[in-house]
Amino acid sequence: MTADAAFSDFLHFFRSWISNPLRVAAVAPSGDSLARLMTQEIAPVDGPIIELGPGTGVFTRALLARGIAESDLTLIEYGAEFVPGLQRRFPQARVLQMDAAKLGHADLFEGEPVGAVISGLPLLSMSPRKITAILGGAFTYIRPGGAFYQFTYGPRCPVPRPILDRLGLKATHIGHTVRNIPPAAVYRISRRKPLDLTRERPKYGGGAEAGPIPDAGQTGE
Repeated sequence: MTADAAFSDFLHFFRSWISNPLRVAAVAPSGDSLARLMTQEIAPVDGPIIELGPGTGVFTRALLARGIAESDLTLIEYGAEFVPGLQRRFPQARVLQMDAAKLGHADLFEGEPVGAVISGLPLLSMSPRKITAILGGAFTYIRPGGAFYQFTYGPRCPVPRPILDRLGLKATHIGHTVRNIPPAAVYRISRRKPLDLTRERPKYGGGAEAGPIPDAGQTGE
């Protein structure tokens, strides 16, 4: 990207932040170092990929640099001011203007074909209900072994532990960068492995001497 284009993106982003700081939540687009960190685990075999809140397309370009096919990208952007630029810059991608909280009802794909979801959404400014809807909707498309990638400017994962527990998810810190304004951390959110509840059934001796097996209401002596 040229310096003029980068400055134009900054002004565009800054104006959007001025008009709605809670929705945009940052005064400038994410930097290249954060974009590399967000996409470092993504490979072409992970397509198709959903990106939430692409804005000016910083993470989108990083995905393309990782070898992801543009046609494998679905870009979900709520801000109408960003959509024309995304359509112009990434003509082979699917660009949809919609609320990411409605992902679970959007029927974007059949089944769970998506290998990764990249999120540039300001989760720290969202209600727990909306965060739950976004993550729950995203994981209706993410195939087993896939993940949801989220960055934050805060000191911990922006998805509260009760929400992770409710959805059967876990968050792993995969890195941080101080070469971003402001410094940021990245988390990988994935499904927890189901607990192995199988265990060998207790063996009781045969015959009348063994006595009855205590039921759930009995206590041993």
